[in-house]
Amino acid sequence: MTNRWNPSATVAAIIEHQGKFLLVEEHTPEGLRLNNPAGHLDAGESLVGACAREALEETMHVFTPTHLLGVYMARFQRPATADQADQDITYLRFAFCGQLGDLQAGRSLDTGIVRTLWLSPDELRASALRHRSPLVLQCMEDYLCGQRFPLALIHTDPTIIDPRPIVSGDKS
Repeated sequence: MTNRWNPSATVAAIIEHQGKFLLVEEHTPEGLRLNNPAGHLDAGESLVGACAREALEETMHVFTPTHLLGVYMARFQRPATADQADQDITYLRFAFCGQLGDLQAGRSLDTGIVRTLWLSPDELRASALRHRSPLVLQCMEDYLCGQRFPLALIHTDPTIIDPRPIVSGDKS
């Protein structure tokens, strides 16, 4: 039996306000990097819900996705170190744009996030060598071009959120 390839599903919030984009500066094995508020899809949550959760955890702001910006793939390779084997990961990113809400007082930034910052498109382009992924810039450019898709494009079957076991033989 062969191993099945599984890309890592992630979500990202592309948040623009008054011509600037909200980014996070975060610790990575490669040093401090800039990223969109983003993270992994957790078991039992929808893509839209995961994006809202990640944005809140990483920026302390409520974020309401209103449109799917796009679906992106990128491959990341990290050579082996004394502490860790080499990594070869393909990320499948679902990027959303939407409405930034209020700062939630009493929250703290997620582990590894150093700060949030607002960058203009030119500042974001000029900082490309510090981006965690090439998708940071691609998502901004797609946003600026007006690319948007309705959330209705995404269907989350209730079996994702419902913890009850699936009945054997169900061929949905």
